[in-house]
Amino acid sequence: MPSWQSSFVDRLRHMGRPKGATADTDIAELRRHYAYLSDRFGAPPRDAKFEPAQVGPLKGEWVRVGNASPGRVILYFHGGGYIAGSPETHRALVARLVQASDAAAFVLDYRLAPEFAFPAAVRDGIDAYRHLLARGTPPQSIVFAGDGSGGGLAFSVLHAARNANLPMPAACAVMSPWADLSLSGFSVLQNGKSDNALNWELLFLSARHYLRKNNPCDPYASPVFASFKDFPPLMVHAGSQEMLRDDASRIGDRAADANVPVSVEIYDGMQHLFQGSRHVPEAKVSLQRLGQFIRARTGAQQNAAQ
Repeated sequence: MPSWQSSFVDRLRHMGRPKGATADTDIAELRRHYAYLSDRFGAPPRDAKFEPAQVGPLKGEWVRVGNASPGRVILYFHGGGYIAGSPETHRALVARLVQASDAAAFVLDYRLAPEFAFPAAVRDGIDAYRHLLARGTPPQSIVFAGDGSGGGLAFSVLHAARNANLPMPAACAVMSPWADLSLSGFSVLQNGKSDNALNWELLFLSARHYLRKNNPCDPYASPVFASFKDFPPLMVHAGSQEMLRDDASRIGDRAADANVPVSVEIYDGMQHLFQGSRHVPEAKVSLQRLGQFIRARTGAQQNAAQ
């Protein structure tokens, strides 16, 4: 049973959400839809600090709240359907995750479609991880994390890192991952009317801009079709009312098939990226759980990248 705070927020958001995308919706309007979604995250914690930075040639920003442990680094991939979003749009959400996990996060400003189509984002992600390792950051102190398409990208980069024989990070923790660009999960249809953030046309057009003529079932684009052999421990959170609910469940199935430790938590009555609603009790519980997982999987050793 969802909390009354969650139900109240959901009603307000349902009334205020933009009209659904159509086949004729241009890229500017699609990006405005994603901007509306990230605007709902609100303000970051007052003591959060944001520092523009580069990891090798790749731009992004470091996010810190308080005295973060130097032995915990989150490589974060923001959402936005691969066509929108930036480190700035996701500051509030990332800062609250950083606060819960006692870590510092590097939020990668990866290239976006349609200007830079698949696999540009995956290449940026694997390059960022390579540069963190080259700077002396121990892999056992790094956790991949992300939301929405960024959650799917985190698994795609894990897939690329494993296939490149790079050492695996300590863990991967994601929120509402978009991990199947073929939109074949049953919840895409089942929750089409209950999801107050996403709609089929928005996802389909975003995938088309990102993939161009590539196969949506390519495991580097849709990690639900990848092998999870040798992946690190995983934690995946999603809402029962969102269209991407089954993407989270299928990630759990793939991990279980590969004997990878995994925890998939589907929050009853919750929407896509409910963690962005800072006054909702379920959001606080989810972020605390994710933070606990990150702390448990990383050490406190000194980190040369900080």
